[in-house]
Amino acid sequence: MIGKPQWFKRRKYTGWGFTPVTWEGWVYIFIAILPLVLIRVFSPMNQMGIILVVVWALVVGFDFADIILHLPKDERDMIHEAIAERNALWMIITVLAIGIGYQVSSSVVVGVSKVDPVIVVAIFAGLLVKIISNVYLDRKD
Repeated sequence: MIGKPQWFKRRKYTGWGFTPVTWEGWVYIFIAILPLVLIRVFSPMNQMGIILVVVWALVVGFDFADIILHLPKDERDMIHEAIAERNALWMIITVLAIGIGYQVSSSVVVGVSKVDPVIVVAIFAGLLVKIISNVYLDRKD
């Protein structure tokens, strides 16, 4: 698409995505962000401004995804990334489960049942994705 994978490296320690390593990468990031700032500053956030922001964000988002998919990665990188993703997911699930436990216990004390459905849906959606992935991978082998 627009950006080149050789302008970036995979982000290993500071989250997901990529980091610019050349001046072209930094210019690309600047040009990707600049229209959003200009639209926000010079266009009132009416319907047209919102449409422009959404369209530009979609274009840049698809280009970012294309860059990430084409970044070079060897087998060691894939294994490390899989382990890091697994560990991050376990931490997220743990925090969500603690959040549900806190909500249930506080609703028992107050006497009003209130559990955030988004947290429950997130946990069950993760469970469903894991089941589907395991079934797919078992059948693939």
